[in-house]
Amino acid sequence: MSKINRRRFLKQSAITGAVAFPFVLTQRGQAAKAPASERVRVGMVGAAGRAGKLNSIFANNPNVDIAAIAEIDPRRLPNTLQGVTKIQGHKPKTTTDFRELIDDPKIDALCIGTPDHWHAIPAIQGCLAGKDIYVEKPDSHNIVEGQRMVQAMRKHKRIIQMGSQHRSTERMKTALAYVREGHLGKCLVAKAWESTKQGSIGHPPDGEAPKEVDYDMWLGSAPKRPFNPKRFHGSWRWFFDYGAGDLGNDGVHRLDMAFAALSAAVETEGGEPLRMPRKISGTGGKWYFDDAQEWPDTMQVTYEYSRTPPRILTYEMRIWAPYKYLGEGEGAAVFGDRGYIILGNRGWRAYTSGGKMVKQHGGDSDATAHVQDFIDCIKTRKRPYCDLETVGHPASVLCHAGNIATQLGRTITFDARTETFVNDDEANAMRGRPEWRKPWVLPDV
Repeated sequence: MSKINRRRFLKQSAITGAVAFPFVLTQRGQAAKAPASERVRVGMVGAAGRAGKLNSIFANNPNVDIAAIAEIDPRRLPNTLQGVTKIQGHKPKTTTDFRELIDDPKIDALCIGTPDHWHAIPAIQGCLAGKDIYVEKPDSHNIVEGQRMVQAMRKHKRIIQMGSQHRSTERMKTALAYVREGHLGKCLVAKAWESTKQGSIGHPPDGEAPKEVDYDMWLGSAPKRPFNPKRFHGSWRWFFDYGAGDLGNDGVHRLDMAFAALSAAVETEGGEPLRMPRKISGTGGKWYFDDAQEWPDTMQVTYEYSRTPPRILTYEMRIWAPYKYLGEGEGAAVFGDRGYIILGNRGWRAYTSGGKMVKQHGGDSDATAHVQDFIDCIKTRKRPYCDLETVGHPASVLCHAGNIATQLGRTITFDARTETFVNDDEANAMRGRPEWRKPWVLPDV
C-alpha cells in the first residue's frame, strides 16, 4: 500500500469508525492454530476502539478461536469481522446483544472491551454461566460493581484477567526484579502521573441517536439522558455516568505500576506486600478546559498505607501540559534512600542516590503476552498476572477512591475488609450508583 493510499485509508477509517487499523498492522496471513480441541472459544464483547485491537490480538493467538462478536453498533462491526475472519480462517457469528454470547454453552470465555459502565454486568453474568473473563480496565464503573465482580469470581471459581497489560510485559517484570534486588534501599514514596496534553471536546448540542443503535441498551444501568455525540463513542469516559475520567483511563496503569514497584520494595525490606490504602486525600477539578467534560483535568491524590513506617503513593494529573515530567509524558516512579526508578511506557531507568543513571531497559505495552497469560491460566486454573481479586480490583479501587476524595475535597478513610469508608456516609454514597436503571441491575451472585 502506498504512503498516499495508506494515509487516505487511515483517514477514512477514523471518519467512519472503522477498526481495520490493528489488522492492517498485524495481519500476515492466516494465523497458525493449535488443534481445535486445544483452542479456547472466546466471545468478544465489543468490536471497535480498544475492543477492535483486542479482537486482533485474540484472533492471532494460536490457542484461541473467536466464536462470536457482540457489538451494539453494527456500523462498527464489518472491518473487525473481516480482519478476524482473515486471521483465523473462519467467520465468527455476530450479534448486537452480548447476552447471546453468555447463553452459548460452546463459548468458554468472554473478552469485554466495552465502556466502563458495561464491564460489570457481562462479567458477572459470564461468571454465573461458567465462563472465564478478560475485562478491560478499570474493572468497573464504581467500587460496588467491582466488589460484586470479585464475589462472582470467587463463588464460581472463574479466572478473570483485567486489561492492565503492563503486568505481563518484560518491561515491568525486569523493573520489579531490579527493585527486588534491593538497589533502591528503603522506599517510602512512589508517584504516578499523567502529563500528556489532551484536547477540548467542546459543547456539542444534543441530537438523535443513530438509528442502527439501541441507545437505551447502550445507556444500560446509567440514567436515561438525551443522546449527545460526545457522550457516546470515543469520549464517553469523560462523563460521570459512564467512565472514571482519566484517572480510570490512563491513571489506572500508572498507579498500578507505581503500586507494584513500591510493594516490591516493601517486600524486599522484609515487609508484607501492600494491599489497599488506609487514607486517601484529593484535590483538583475541571480547571483548564471549557467544554462538556465532567471529570477533572487537574488533580492530585495522595494514598497512605498503614505500615511501620507508613508509605505514600501520589498521583498527579495535568492533561493540559504540553511537556513531560521526569522524562515521561505518563509514568511512575519509586524513591528510596539509595536510588530511584522511573517507569514509562517504553522502558525504565534506574538512578543512584547521586542522580546517576545506572541501568535502563526498553520495552512496550503490547497486550499479546497478557492475552496469552489469560489463555494459559484458563487451562492451568492459576491466577493470571492481573488477577481481578488481588491486582485488578485493588488498582481500580485506587482510581474510584481517588475520584471520590477529589470530589469531596478532603481526606477519607478506607476499610479494606469491607471496602467502605469509615464513618463517612457522604463518601459511602459514592461507592456505587444511586440506582442501577432497570432492567440492567447488578446480578446477584
